[in-house]
Amino acid sequence: MKLEIHYQFPSAQVANRFLNELKHWPIAKVSARLFNHEASVKITYQAKTEGFDSTCAELDKLAAFYNGEEC
Repeated sequence: MKLEIHYQFPSAQVANRFLNELKHWPIAKVSARLFNHEASVKITYQAKTEGFDSTCAELDKLAAFYNGEEC
C-alpha cells in the first residue's frame, strides 16, 4: 500500500534540510518533495505488508527534530 504524509516546517530552509536528510535515510526508501509552498514537504512511500511498519513513526521523529509537524 502506498502512503502519503505531509509535514509543515517553520521555514523553507528547515524544510530543505529535512529533504536533504531523507536523500540518504537508512530507515526506508521514501520519495519527498516540497509541497504547496516552500515550507511544506510531501512524502510518499510503500508501506510494508508484513509485520509492523515503523516508517511513519520514524518520519515523525525526524520531522520533530526539525520542528516540523504532520498536517
